[in-house]
Formats: sequence, C-alpha cells, structure tokens
Amino acid sequence: MSWASPEDIYLSTSLASYLDKKLLVLLRDGRKLLGTLRSFDQFANAVLEGACERAIVGDLYCDIPLGLYVIRGENVVLIGELDVEKEELPPHMRRVSTPEIRRAQKAEREASDLKGTMRKRMEFLDLD
Repeated sequence: MSWASPEDIYLSTSLASYLDKKLLVLLRDGRKLLGTLRSFDQFANAVLEGACERAIVGDLYCDIPLGLYVIRGENVVLIGELDVEKEELPPHMRRVSTPEIRRAQKAEREASDLKGTMRKRMEFLDLD
C-alpha cells in the first residue's frame, strides 16, 4: 500500500490541477460560467479567460460572452472540468440569441413571482 506525499495531497485539493483547462463554474446566485482557468489565489478567487455565461431556460440556452472574468472565491459553489471531446448539452437543447434568452428568463421570473404570490394568498387555508 502506497501513501501519497504531502505535495500530492496539496495538488489534488488545489485548483492547480485545473490551470489552463476549460471549466464550468457554478456561482451562488445560480449563474453558470464557462471558461479557461488562468489564475487563482488562496481564497479561490479565479480568473477565467474566454468566459461566457451559460443561460438555460427550459430547452433554450445561450452562451453570453464575458471575455476575461474575475470571480470572487466566496461566490463559487462548484468547479468542474469540462471534457472538450464530449458534447456539452443534450441534443434537444436549442441555442437562441441573447435577447431571446433574456425574454425567456424574464417570463420565467414573472411566473415564479406569480406562483409565490398565489401561495401567499392561499396560506390562510392551511392545506398541510
């Protein structure tokens, strides 16, 4: 049985293994960013090159270009490496323009707000 050296453990828990690789970064506010990791620090602040925000609403998606993007480490929920050989999205997803995805996001947000308002109005019934 072999044991890993302290250097191996450090590298496996560090973002160093992701340098110069294409990543998906999930942020606290739910946004999904794609880009190549170019730099990071001890607080998990990260710099993505060629970054874009992947907006998904139902079966629609759009990659909104952001360019060079700095992410504050406290906002990161998840970081994962993307396989450049594989297709990133299921075949049923349809790519749309930025204005179209913004309209779809607005409609989804309004529907969610309406659902919350209706739930508040029905609280007095105590259906539980």
